[in-house]
Amino acid sequence: MTLDIIDGIRDGWKHHDASLLEQDLVIEADVAIVGTGAGGGVSAEILAKSGYKVVMIEEGPLKTYRDFNMLESEAYPQLYQESASRKTKDKGIEFLQGRCVGGGTTVNWTTSIRTPIQTLDYWRDAFDFKGFHVAELEPWFKLAEQRFNISNWDIPPNENNDILRRGAEKLGISVGYMKRNVKGCMDLGYCGLGCPVSARQSMDVTAIPSAMANGAILVSRARAERLQFKNEKIISIECLGMNKEGTVPGGRKITVHAKKYILSAGAIGTPALLLRSKTPDPYHLIGKRTFLHPVSISIAQMPERVDPFSGAPQSVYSDHFNFVNDGRMEYKLEIPQVHPILAATKITGYGKRHREMMRNLPYAQVIIALNKDGFHPESPGGVVELNRDGTPVLNYPITDYLWDGLQRSLLTSAEIQFAAGAEKVFPLHEDSSGFNSWLEAKEGIPKLAMKTLKTKVASAHVMGGCPMGESEKKSVVGIDGKHHFIKNLYVLDGSIYPTSIGANPQLTIFAATMKQATELAEDI
Repeated sequence: MTLDIIDGIRDGWKHHDASLLEQDLVIEADVAIVGTGAGGGVSAEILAKSGYKVVMIEEGPLKTYRDFNMLESEAYPQLYQESASRKTKDKGIEFLQGRCVGGGTTVNWTTSIRTPIQTLDYWRDAFDFKGFHVAELEPWFKLAEQRFNISNWDIPPNENNDILRRGAEKLGISVGYMKRNVKGCMDLGYCGLGCPVSARQSMDVTAIPSAMANGAILVSRARAERLQFKNEKIISIECLGMNKEGTVPGGRKITVHAKKYILSAGAIGTPALLLRSKTPDPYHLIGKRTFLHPVSISIAQMPERVDPFSGAPQSVYSDHFNFVNDGRMEYKLEIPQVHPILAATKITGYGKRHREMMRNLPYAQVIIALNKDGFHPESPGGVVELNRDGTPVLNYPITDYLWDGLQRSLLTSAEIQFAAGAEKVFPLHEDSSGFNSWLEAKEGIPKLAMKTLKTKVASAHVMGGCPMGESEKKSVVGIDGKHHFIKNLYVLDGSIYPTSIGANPQLTIFAATMKQATELAEDI
């Protein structure tokens, strides 16, 4: 039997596109899963292969390699929350979140990093975790790496990444090389727009077809609106069919009855659903301590073409300034993919200045710094709140502690770029027109006012909001993902982590969910 979703549906796999429903729909299942990203996809495969009737509920559309044509104008509105322009409440941080079958795994840049040991140590010591450390996770990391073809990226890095390597090595700054979850990758560099050759081993290519081949039902373009409770148990999920564009409900209702319910809607969607449903929360923890890895951005103009839109987007990184334990905000250096629309929305300034930077895009090299939030009292993250219509918004004030990290990371990035031969470096700040030398940057960047909407801050990782732990007073779910107060509710996604991860979260979610979903399958 084929494991291609579209061919499988033609052969009888069960899929409902809620935007096309002509009448309301009721589904009975053993397990209902909200979200089809790293947590939801892995859970669905494990439970469906264990013989349980599974239904997967996804707010976004079902799109495959047949639809991925490497056009930003189509990919962003189809595959991302709010057309890839979701922002925090004060508009100070713009962050990317997937909204499609496969979730973030369909549009991320394939970077696959194990949870840093330092992070696991901190969770154990600060949050009294048991059964969730290196020894316990090791077999699940190995299993996830095997299942999703995570391995070293042996193709030489593109110029965008190699400039980070050259500049860092010249300064004595350590670098590492990424592992990626790809198979037959053609090194196109359009990962964020959906892989047109299905090389990315995302949920829509791997776990979800496997689950559907084992009887799982997929409902796409359906927003899980509310959980219905009775006697400390969920009795149903009420969902709204979305319109074709996925922007507003289209009128049809989908009700799912199940024995067990898994929320894997991500660190914004899962807390929002719990809040809309007025889920028991005696210690007011739901949606609190939500983290982003806030990112600073530095663009260098190089003398030779870089073509930052071509080739694997992330192959070189540096943890030299991560886990240094000096009391200040720490950060990880990585390289983004840089396509025209994404670049245009991030570049500061307007008019001639903006036009010139866009004209020079082929010569642009970009370093991003992922600031590791959640490891210090002055880094509490944000809070998921609800708008009047019930949609979520993340209130994420930037503290002085975080601003210090963002400013220092801009200095680090500029120094590396000049060491690699940059002609000019532009820290993305409204008051900066760029620096012509490291000496200018070293003197000028500390003078830039670190303020919201002045400094461009972005992100692509959302974690926390439903932290796991042993204590009901300090966590929403247990180490197994089971809700402390609702007997048949589990949370298996990136929202369960009590801090940010300090690395790209995909592999952490894969491995942890494999462990938790396998235990759940055995428990059922």
